[in-house]
Amino acid sequence: MKKLFDKSEIWFAVIWIIVYLVGSSAADIISAQIGFEKAVTLPFHAILTAVLLIWVSKNGLKEYFGLCKPQIKPSKLLYYIPLVILASCNLWMGFFINKPLAETVCYILSMLCVGILEELIMRSFLFKAMCKDNVKTAIIVSGITFGIGHIVNLFNGSGAELLSNICQVCYAISFGFLFVIIFLKSKSIIPCIITHCVFNSLSVFANYSAYQNETEIIISLILIVISAGYTIFIIKANKEQNPA
Repeated sequence: MKKLFDKSEIWFAVIWIIVYLVGSSAADIISAQIGFEKAVTLPFHAILTAVLLIWVSKNGLKEYFGLCKPQIKPSKLLYYIPLVILASCNLWMGFFINKPLAETVCYILSMLCVGILEELIMRSFLFKAMCKDNVKTAIIVSGITFGIGHIVNLFNGSGAELLSNICQVCYAISFGFLFVIIFLKSKSIIPCIITHCVFNSLSVFANYSAYQNETEIIISLILIVISAGYTIFIIKANKEQNPA
């Protein structure tokens, strides 16, 4: 991997995006056929997460990829309060046990891996590779790619409906821009990983029976407004911070 990374960071990122998306979709489909959600996906995600974290650490790239403490004061990020609000959104309509205990644990563990993998691949790998040429373009591509990538949920056996998936793509794009700005300004991907992991994991306890089309649209709009507002605040409050 190091040879590919040294030769082209962009291709390194693109290949990992493909491996992750194709592998996760295939694993989800197989898990659905088995009848145990994330049964195959969890081992796949766990292996990818271990490989990436070990590789980053072994090659001394933890700080380069943002696996370090934020370099700006928490007050400059509103003490991360907006992130807490965003991460909790899956419980806004109530708490519900949707799956048996074993599947719930498997799902949560898989989602924890997803938070780490997607932040490393989409933010750390892709953004860092592109920002060397043009920071603005890197921000746009990283944010949009992160959101558009969620379209795979229509085809991977997750059972996502069209409207739900469109809403997910829209607010995921806003999350993508927010997370990349946090990384750009703080030099750390850790807050993004934690928020992403919590957001994904809590989805297993969402009260989906309370969701109507209008509810999903309203919640998505709220998430987009909070993400956009927080992004603007971070940019204005941290103008002195240099690009990552």
